[in-house]
Amino acid sequence: MNRSFADLLPTPLTAESLAQLAPLSRAEDLLLLLERWVERGWLRALDKAFVAFLHERDPGGDPLVLLAGALTSHQLGHGHVCLDLFETLKAPDFALSLPPEGEVQTGTRLLPSQLLEAVEGAHWCKVLASSPLVALAADGREEARHRPLVLSGKRLYLRRYWAYERRIDSALRERLVAHEPVAADLSERLDGLFGPVKAGAPIDWQKLACALATRGAFSIITGGPGTGKTTTVVRLLALLQAPAVEAQKPLRIRLAAPTGKAAARLTESISQQVRTLQVADNVRDKIPSDVTTVHRLLGSRPGTRHFRHHAGNPLPLDVLVVDEASMIDLEMMANLLDALPAHARLVLLGDKDQLASVEAGAVLGDLCRDAEAGWYSPQTRDWLEAVSGEQLGGSELQEDHDGRHPLAQQVVMLRHSRRFGEGSGIGQLARWVNQQNAEHARQLLAARSHADLHLLALKGEQDRALERLLLDGQGDGPKGYRHYLSLLRNQRPPLDAAPDDGCWENWARDVLHAFDAFQLLCAVRKGPWGVEGLNQRITTALLKARLIDSDQQWYEGRPVLMTRNDYGLGLMNGDIGIALKLPERDGQDVGRQVLRVAFARNDGQGGVRFVLPSRLNDVETVYAMTVHKSQGSEFAHTALILPDALNPVLTKELIYTGITRAKDWFSLIEPRSGVFEEAVRRKVKRLSGLMLELG
Repeated sequence: MNRSFADLLPTPLTAESLAQLAPLSRAEDLLLLLERWVERGWLRALDKAFVAFLHERDPGGDPLVLLAGALTSHQLGHGHVCLDLFETLKAPDFALSLPPEGEVQTGTRLLPSQLLEAVEGAHWCKVLASSPLVALAADGREEARHRPLVLSGKRLYLRRYWAYERRIDSALRERLVAHEPVAADLSERLDGLFGPVKAGAPIDWQKLACALATRGAFSIITGGPGTGKTTTVVRLLALLQAPAVEAQKPLRIRLAAPTGKAAARLTESISQQVRTLQVADNVRDKIPSDVTTVHRLLGSRPGTRHFRHHAGNPLPLDVLVVDEASMIDLEMMANLLDALPAHARLVLLGDKDQLASVEAGAVLGDLCRDAEAGWYSPQTRDWLEAVSGEQLGGSELQEDHDGRHPLAQQVVMLRHSRRFGEGSGIGQLARWVNQQNAEHARQLLAARSHADLHLLALKGEQDRALERLLLDGQGDGPKGYRHYLSLLRNQRPPLDAAPDDGCWENWARDVLHAFDAFQLLCAVRKGPWGVEGLNQRITTALLKARLIDSDQQWYEGRPVLMTRNDYGLGLMNGDIGIALKLPERDGQDVGRQVLRVAFARNDGQGGVRFVLPSRLNDVETVYAMTVHKSQGSEFAHTALILPDALNPVLTKELIYTGITRAKDWFSLIEPRSGVFEEAVRRKVKRLSGLMLELG
């Protein structure tokens, strides 16, 4: 017989407590409580709809099952692939971020901690295991395959996400045991690309990464900004392609990234690297530089979760390289692995310490959990030393003597940053934040001893020092938004220049490049310190300074961010464009101008495309953008503004990602002191079973 919530709650209870809790003895009353949570913004309407679906399938079911379903769906919305029952019971309100951080609890509405106070993990698992709505992970019966929830040990999944995890697990296991043929002269080829080992030189991790990737069907190259991930992968492609070209069987190589912005950056970077590569021309010609988005590579079908390429119609390629892999969520990784031919190699590039994907899962972070420690087996170490000439004995790497880290044998972490040297304040700050050393990070900012770091402590919401920084930057150093708008006005071609004259495209390209000199990043979207409030505040300040002539929807100088892929226009989510006035193309009225939005072409050639504003449906103003949206981008001067109160998104990963978007200068803007330290001390802990299953 099902136990009621009243039976599960502690005694003695006050009359007031009993009045609150008694209705929860029935599933219908739990649904009513969840409805109140939705009204208050604690749960999504989608979470409540999922619970209603469960209740419809099992009207007499235990309310604990419905509550678990609601919380699993809620956790999915927060990026967690599953609900860890025991972790949730340790501190329900914290584990679930309910109530949302910063909200003052008022009234008599129940908290998750009150509902679950007397629930034991073993009992909760038992109730779930006996429910007709829940399948056990090991249950292979046909009947179990149609149950909407899956219990795997102490982790509860929505079936779809449990299936994604299993598909990834299965695909990676197969690839990790597959050994690719290695060229007999691999050592000579490595020396040709990297040079022979020099006595006393530090370990060349790029060389080791290339060596490891040649022998496996799956490999990961991770590292922070400036550690040479792109340089490494270009040399890896040369290493793989050269023997194939010599055998007159060139490899079909494809390059992809999660967003259009990341794809454009990689296209430009790889194009430059390939041009200077010391290889034969016929090999260089077979190394592609065009990078596409993962969605376009797979052939997305608008309005569905399906793709043109899948297990039954695999991708026509032999090698696939995916950059910015930290942005790939669980579902996309499962689809990518499904569409990969069995013989093809997959190489993932990315920074394991960056923010995870917006959607559920932290795939790269899970797969790179052992990257820093190494955990190479004696066999792997011996092989690496033999083919590369490098000596790993003096390193601080851990050894895997009992074979418990199969994945680690195909993961290499690049450790030397060429962008942020020892004297770089940005590099030091990023390292302290990554190590969660809030005290040292604060001391570094407060010392003001590095020209590339700036701290702005605001004296209130109306402090005009914010506008001064955002518009004018810092003296002769970091730029603000005045820079690109001044260039827009002062370098405009003469009106009588022909519409198709290259001077207009050159001007547009220069304006786009100047805009990349500065970007304001936010942690949140709402409120005075979020994207929406700050975009309006900056627009008003620019209008007041007469740097723009309107604050209506479209005006010259408005920067916009694509928020969805538009394959018809060839524009991707994350692309940034700027509205510019151009002469009419028919040339009949020299004085007539029309507003068009200029976007950089994603072809590595530096071209520009012009689009009428009326054709852009999914754009937003982008003086301020979220840190999440900035992934895959870099700006000469990056300013990160924090909210004035803690928020669930504030973690060391968010701060680290914001800092490392800066190429030359970084500014931290603080409406309230202390928030920075609290965020640095918090680490994203996305729950999944992926790493546990891979061992």
